[in-house]
Amino acid sequence: MGLPADGHVHSQFSWDANQGAMEETCARAMELGLPAVSFTEHVDFTPFRAGFLAEKFADLVTDGILNAPVLDVAGYLESVERCRAKYPELRILTGMEVGQPHLHVTEVAGLLAQGTFERVIGSLHCLLDGDEYAEPWELFPHRPADEVFRAYLAEIPRMVRGSDAFEVFTHVDYPVRSWPGGSEAFRPTDFEDELRHALSALAAGERVLEINTRIPLHPTILKWWREEGGRRVTFGSDAHLPEALGHGLGEAATLAESNGFSPGSKPEDPWIASN
Repeated sequence: MGLPADGHVHSQFSWDANQGAMEETCARAMELGLPAVSFTEHVDFTPFRAGFLAEKFADLVTDGILNAPVLDVAGYLESVERCRAKYPELRILTGMEVGQPHLHVTEVAGLLAQGTFERVIGSLHCLLDGDEYAEPWELFPHRPADEVFRAYLAEIPRMVRGSDAFEVFTHVDYPVRSWPGGSEAFRPTDFEDELRHALSALAAGERVLEINTRIPLHPTILKWWREEGGRRVTFGSDAHLPEALGHGLGEAATLAESNGFSPGSKPEDPWIASN
């Protein structure tokens, strides 16, 4: 079996991927033999503490708070159509990755109304810290790692209840990316109750769990997804550069197969759990 579709890819239309390039990414997909890619560009309406991003994105930062620009929908959709014409053998899906969609229901609805988006991903990047929102890497220096992760997991059911705009939930282990070195190593079993509650809420809300391969998903989490009623998974490299496309997808597909998931009817479809 070849690689599965990469369902989470960024291009130059994502505010933090200015080195990305949609056409070059499509060319890379052809080289890798990927059957499909989804360009899920960042949509971030939540102003958040810039931290180490302040220097790189100085034009977006005021008084230490980063305000991301709104997605250029018209330019994005035009670029997708050019790529579809240039690479007709590659299935190219439109999409977006919406951060904290439950906090911005009206704004997200307005953006979705501007075009057809075939893969809408929901992500939780920021948590409230005092009167500001901040990424986990901004929280860890002054809050215990276990407290941050529990707060993150507790927000997921609220996100499911508060937004029906997204079908796929990505990187359920997002804070682990920046897990502080001085803390005890991350172990899913330390957060079993909270993880199961979050996964159960996603499953009950009929959402799809993305196996994000920026870092490997702990196999125990996927096992619990099945046990909590999760029926579908997708795969996403979260690539912000063409050369990162497809990273870890083979290993993720093997993990999904070992947990009873198999490909859908079309290459870009979520994988489905067997009974």
